[in-house]
Parts: sequence; C-alpha cells; structure tokens
Amino acid sequence: MVTRRSSLTPNTAFAVPADRIRLERVAAALESNGIRTLIAADFDEARRLVLEQLPEGAEVHEGASVTLETLGLKDEIELSGRFEPVRPRLWSMDRETQARDMRKLGAGPDYIVGSVHAVTEDGHLLIASKTGSQLGGYAYGAGHVVLVVGSQKVVRDLEEGLRRIREYAYPLEDQHMLDLYDINSAVNKVLIINAEEAERITVVLVDEAIGF
Repeated sequence: MVTRRSSLTPNTAFAVPADRIRLERVAAALESNGIRTLIAADFDEARRLVLEQLPEGAEVHEGASVTLETLGLKDEIELSGRFEPVRPRLWSMDRETQARDMRKLGAGPDYIVGSVHAVTEDGHLLIASKTGSQLGGYAYGAGHVVLVVGSQKVVRDLEEGLRRIREYAYPLEDQHMLDLYDINSAVNKVLIINAEEAERITVVLVDEAIGF
C-alpha cells in the first residue's frame, strides 16, 4: 500500500526548543496557575518523573501521544504489569453495544498521562484533538493528570499557541494519522487550561524537543 502524503506543510519555526531560562519562567508561571511543574533535563529523566507520579497498581489511561511513544511510556503503562491500563480495555470493547461504558471509562480514569500542543509563557496549556476523547479526562474527569511537554512547545501567548497547533502540530499529526490508518486528522476541538484549583495536574517540562 502506498502511503498518502498530507497536503499540509509544517511551519518549522515552531520546532525550535526554548532555552533553559525560558523553560524555568514557564515552570514558574504554571506553578502560579496551580499546576505542579517539574523540569526534566532529558528523555530518561522525563520518563522517570512521569512514572514516579503513577502508583503501583493504579488505573492509568493515556491520551494518544507521539511523546509518550517516544519515551516508551505507552508500552510501560500497557505492558509492564505495573498498572491497570485503560486503553487496552477500551480497544477490547464493542462500540456498537458498549459505547456508553467506553465514554465513561475513558473520561474518568484515576490517572491520565498525555501531552499538549503548546504551553504559553504565562502558564496556559493548549491541547487539540480530532475526537475530543482525551479532553474530558484532562479538563475534569481524571483524578490525576500528568502531561509531558517538550521545550519546543513553548509559545508567547494563546494566539501563538493556536497558530502552533494549526501550522505545526496539525500538519505533522495529519501525516502521522495517514501513516497509521490512512485517514486525515483534524483540529475539531481545542482545550485551553488556564489554571487548576484542585491539586490534580502535573506537568513535566522536558529540556529537549519531543513530540509534535
């Protein structure tokens, strides 16, 4: 089978990693918005910090994420036997007869791990989705949220964050979906997290570029 090519071209200006000083400013801004933030020096530390947030035996869901796959976290969550993974249970269910149960299971896990498409200098998170299946858990439904964010995702403000989604993350995700499933992606829904009042979100900022 010949893989179709996306008609979209990513704006590589949004692939440039932020320096450590800028990353630390973002971390401070997230903290001031009620979002616990850790900075990882590299991929290995990011993986370790994420796993430290997940208790042995915990129910854990993952948002679809190239970042998680790159860090080996998807396989660790689903295959290690250390956790109760949600995603394999969802894949085993019948959408025709169990759609309601699938929605409830995906929206309200004890823990959800994922990433974002942009983080602003004043500490806001932007996450785009075609279906929105992971957004409910991030926004409210999950008891605890752990988000891994590469340093290239830092933007000035919400306007630039939306541009990054449209001009960079979306074209790359469109090709990724074509490669995997021969279907196009879409920016149908965007979640913006401005602040968190409950102590439920942890962000791991990675001092390297990772993901889209």
